[in-house]
Amino acid sequence: MDFVGGLPMMVKGNEVIWVIVDRLTKTAHFIAIKTFMLVPKLAEIYVDQIVRLH
Repeated sequence: MDFVGGLPMMVKGNEVIWVIVDRLTKTAHFIAIKTFMLVPKLAEIYVDQIVRLH
């Protein structure tokens, strides 16, 4: 898991890409997020976007 920042702001205000690599299935997930997102919101996004796939 890593964050790629310093990107130009997108239409929805997202300016960071959250990179999550699943070593079990050998896949990578790229999620656009806002810079100052709190941990509970990141956990919610993780469950909605990643856990639902497994």
